[in-house]
Amino acid sequence: MRTGLVVAALWLAVAPLRAAVPEPPLRDIPGGTFIVGSDRAEREIAYALDERGYGHDVTRQQRWYESEGERRTVRLPAFRITATPISNADYGRYIAATGHPAPDVDRATWQDYGLVHPYARTRRFAWRDGRPPMGREDHPVVLVSHADATDYANWLSRETGQRWRLPTADEWEKAARGDDGRYFPWGNDFDPARLNSHDAGPFDTMPVGSFPAGASPYGVLDVAGQVFEWTATPAGAHRHVVKGGSWDDKGCGVCRAAAGHGRPDQIKHILIGFRLVREP
Repeated sequence: MRTGLVVAALWLAVAPLRAAVPEPPLRDIPGGTFIVGSDRAEREIAYALDERGYGHDVTRQQRWYESEGERRTVRLPAFRITATPISNADYGRYIAATGHPAPDVDRATWQDYGLVHPYARTRRFAWRDGRPPMGREDHPVVLVSHADATDYANWLSRETGQRWRLPTADEWEKAARGDDGRYFPWGNDFDPARLNSHDAGPFDTMPVGSFPAGASPYGVLDVAGQVFEWTATPAGAHRHVVKGGSWDDKGCGVCRAAAGHGRPDQIKHILIGFRLVREP
């Protein structure tokens, strides 16, 4: 009896501290089967969208969408996922509490990545003195490696007493497209007004949740465009799958829920952020 009272007292003492870290808003994803992957018809539509958006067939020539796997049925248990990508404000509480290096990348490292974006473009996303760029507190955090995203999830788990982690690629895909195999969160037809892509967007990140008309069947936002998102699914040695498309993409075949590709774990990219799953 005495032991139980002591444990209860300790819990009550710790609870206010845990409550001081707000949990990101969540959406419930029901358990059951759903359609994952794509078929030839969907991939052909994706290539055609890219050709129309870019005016060339590079994605077709490089066979971007051939690794998606055939459409098939997968069963997953119920889970909860953050309604939007983790924002700079969310991530800032972690930086302030732990002293973890803030999102940034130096010129030499960026150039070693061999990306098309010039280094100067990274500066609007880089943090200074442990704080996000002014006016971007509600934008998705970027310039974070896979380890950064995992460390944030572990910290949030400790602070809230709940278990947080990156979603698997299958979990992410179900949250984004529902159970019926639709191409985009809203249906099969691409609509540039429903997402932040280079088709109609500002060629930059935007506040999370800016496109309610682009919500998935479960109310999950920003799962097409905005930023690619790290998942827990490996894509070879020291690589993990990212999904979702970004503000930089046109077309937008890569913004389909079935699309995904591997990125090196250590990369800190202006196009990559993340969201989290909270386990029961």
